[in-house]
Amino acid sequence: MEYITTLTHLESLFDTAGDASIRKESPTLHPAYQAWIEKSPFAVLATSGTGGLDTSPRGDPAPLVRIRDQRTILLPERRGNNRIDSLRNIVADPRVSLIFFIPGVRETVRVNGTAKICVESGLLQSFAMNGQRPKCVLEIAVETVFFQCARALLRSSLWSNDQLAARPDVPTAGQLLSALTENAIDGMTYDAELPVRHAKTLY
Repeated sequence: MEYITTLTHLESLFDTAGDASIRKESPTLHPAYQAWIEKSPFAVLATSGTGGLDTSPRGDPAPLVRIRDQRTILLPERRGNNRIDSLRNIVADPRVSLIFFIPGVRETVRVNGTAKICVESGLLQSFAMNGQRPKCVLEIAVETVFFQCARALLRSSLWSNDQLAARPDVPTAGQLLSALTENAIDGMTYDAELPVRHAKTLY
């Protein structure tokens, strides 16, 4: 097998980045990017820490995040599985990256920056949903923002009607847990109880 070990070798595989690819990057939340992000209900958060790398989904009715100014966005940390992998990483290393999605839109927007974990009571209350405050809020200082073209989503047909029409034949959450625990967790019971648990613990 042949592997890349130098930047010179790597760069030789690719053409020079076009003008648009360079100029689309902004060090702040340009109003055009603000308008896009405010329509997004879903993002994936990437972090790095002493425990390793982590990526995890974040979702709320749009807008998912609150834009405080051109250099700051606020992301509520909702109820989850209590692993807090992302938050542990941020305590150790504040660097974060977000990629925002809008259903039906093939472009995505990426934000890189650093995060602080805020637990100020008034701020938490301002993000309350269904009477429940988030556990904390990530205050993200923006460093770079740029959009990603549609090629990846076009190749994957992510928003196509055919993709959305039916659930693929993949294991359910309960089936995964049953397999991973050698049936110590009853997968059928877990799946049967999951819709009610989601409804009661969404926020």
